[in-house]
Amino acid sequence: MRGRRHFLMRRLAVFTASALVLAGLGASAALAGNYEFLAAPQTDLNRVFRLDRSNGEVGACQYGLKEGATIGVTLCYPPGEGAKAGAFSEYALVASRHTGEGGVFRVDLRSGMMSICFVLNETSVVCTPPAK
Repeated sequence: MRGRRHFLMRRLAVFTASALVLAGLGASAALAGNYEFLAAPQTDLNRVFRLDRSNGEVGACQYGLKEGATIGVTLCYPPGEGAKAGAFSEYALVASRHTGEGGVFRVDLRSGMMSICFVLNETSVVCTPPAK
């Protein structure tokens, strides 16, 4: 009887450890998917916008040429006015179909509010005040 109890206790320990590992992986996966990326619709612009889906923060990066270098650099623009982290909600990015548009729409999926976000003066990403 003692051997069977020892066997069951070991099985329970392995099961518990496995459950904890799987729970940790699930939490990591949930945190890993917090960003959304969307290219600007402008066809001659290689800019990609980054959105934190939980707080609406928007940044952008693009490819740039570096004088005298054989490869370019990644130019990134931090969140500026209206693009910094805001209220916790559920945000998404939407591109217009206008091929000359360099910005994207930031939408709050819970409230229906929208802002237009773009790079201003090649320094930072800015967003208009949210509106419905």
